[in-house]
Amino acid sequence: MRKLLNVLYVTTEDAYATLDGDNVAIKVGDSVAARFPLHILEGIYIFSYAGASPALIGRCVRDHIDLVFCTPGGRFLARPVGRMQGNVLLRKEQYRISDSEERSCRISRNMIIGKMMNERHVLERMMRDHPDRINTGEFQDASNRIKVAIGKAEKQQSRDSLRGIEGEAASTYFYQFDDMILRMKDSFYFHERNRRPPLDRVNALLSYVYMMLTSMCDSALETVGLDPYVGFMHTDRPGRASLALDLVEEFRPCLADRFVLGLINNGEVKTDDFDIQENGSVLISADARKKIQQAWQQRKQEKVMHPYLKEKIPWGLVPYTQAMLLARYIRGDLDGYPPFIWR
Repeated sequence: MRKLLNVLYVTTEDAYATLDGDNVAIKVGDSVAARFPLHILEGIYIFSYAGASPALIGRCVRDHIDLVFCTPGGRFLARPVGRMQGNVLLRKEQYRISDSEERSCRISRNMIIGKMMNERHVLERMMRDHPDRINTGEFQDASNRIKVAIGKAEKQQSRDSLRGIEGEAASTYFYQFDDMILRMKDSFYFHERNRRPPLDRVNALLSYVYMMLTSMCDSALETVGLDPYVGFMHTDRPGRASLALDLVEEFRPCLADRFVLGLINNGEVKTDDFDIQENGSVLISADARKKIQQAWQQRKQEKVMHPYLKEKIPWGLVPYTQAMLLARYIRGDLDGYPPFIWR
């Protein structure tokens, strides 16, 4: 296990987390491997089938400590949320919007436009930083096609139409993704997005980082009093945090994808950091997950200019800022939801 800043990651596969007074105790077998005071933690991520004691789960829910359960391979399993918190009037208005095609589309349209603009900026950053290592003509063409898709999205009045345009733009963007991988091409390659299970190392990294990012968005929505399970773009499904999945879209290219590309292009992950299963699925090793988590915590501390607030804030606060702006729009304090657009 490892504590990174204010988040505890339990990666020992047979570890069991339990409550010990005001501490979380990590047991391996009959012995206690480590203890951490709960008051210094904002999150506990457990990558173990052994799980946690009911007492610890209850304490985390009471104290608003984010507790996330994942498989040893990094697949999200569950996140206890306890009793609903927040403003009931805000949530009732959220539910009304979710039931309205027109009002849902108004928010979804801004989120998807934000995502596509960030996809363009990722491509354009590659053209600026590595013009001698990529086909700049192909990247420019892809950027132009996504620009056209943005223009189409601005006119859409239905979520189904938006999904279609978003899917086409994502295909255009991911068609260039393999060319953004600049080293170890024999081991790190990308042909298409695949999941459940990921079938190559790059998709394994993307799925793992998307999971961590979605958990951040889930927590951010809870913090401002919104219901993470009632979305505007993603349809409702039992157990699926649809609004968290909506919110995460604008951050995928600029935060998650660029983070994964950095891990590969900077040599922070290696070929032997992954386990290839008999069925072809690719899992990230326990040691590699620790490296990725440490790098992720460091990335969250880096500052970025927020386009709406006009000030620099840590990346780790961006989902919370966007959740706050979304809540203000739903309450009627803003004329529209301003998506996060990275520059």
